Amino acid sequence: MPGLSHVDLNYPDHVLEEPKVVQAEVNDLGLQVNGLAMRYYTNPALKLGAFTNPDRAVRQEAIDLTKRGIDAALEMGAPLMTLWLGQDGFDYSFQGDYPRMWEDEIGGIREVAEHAPDCMISIEYKPNEPRSYALLPDVATTLLAIAETGCGNIGVTLDFAHVLYADEMPAYAATLIARKSRLLGVHLNDGYAKRDDGLMVGSVHPQATLELLWQITRDGYDGVIYFDTFPDASGIDPVEECRTNIETVERFMNMVPRLNADNLLHDAIAGQNSPLSQRAVARIMSGA
Repeated sequence: MPGLSHVDLNYPDHVLEEPKVVQAEVNDLGLQVNGLAMRYYTNPALKLGAFTNPDRAVRQEAIDLTKRGIDAALEMGAPLMTLWLGQDGFDYSFQGDYPRMWEDEIGGIREVAEHAPDCMISIEYKPNEPRSYALLPDVATTLLAIAETGCGNIGVTLDFAHVLYADEMPAYAATLIARKSRLLGVHLNDGYAKRDDGLMVGSVHPQATLELLWQITRDGYDGVIYFDTFPDASGIDPVEECRTNIETVERFMNMVPRLNADNLLHDAIAGQNSPLSQRAVARIMSGA
């Protein structure tokens, strides 16, 4: 079962200055630091882009900040840096030079990946927000970008809600990632496929969640599951929400062996017989 005892760390700036202190604080809570994630908010100019900013100096500032983050992650013994490049995109026709932006994006990702080949770089794609159009909005575009970097230490973080409103099936997206790259992180949550709702795991799309967990297990994923959910949006007790997420994932993971052993389900899938597959999955999910 993928690990549930690690956390991605989204910490204030002092993580770059005292990574060992932050690591000790996390360890004191009985947790381990799995990796760090970049958020490009320190300079207001980054609203126009991090790696794709039209100002060369601002682009380099974002790249250098990422390198510092990578160094901090390595010092913590957590060789994973997740990049969510939400600012890299555009809002209007005739706003951006698309070929130039693409070259800058690929060049920036390549530069941070080459900074420390022993640190994995994971791209978390998202269709939009804060920009109206993200430069890396879906799994296919992200895999194309990774291929163009030519770096072997780059993979993908799959965020369930992001995948939904990219109009993708999560298990299929995971299949493509395993085929062309490497799955380095899984953010579980749920939503209504119109925005990044950050709802509790399995609350809207339980079958798609179960199928994703089944698929990544078949693909050999043994990394971390991270709950990217938003309890503060409606005043939910975050501890209770986290407990619910963990129980849901553990319940679904306990169904995976039954999915593997159900020959009727496999035959139904092989024949694309959706009525039979739906009955088989419903039976397993109900515990019958």
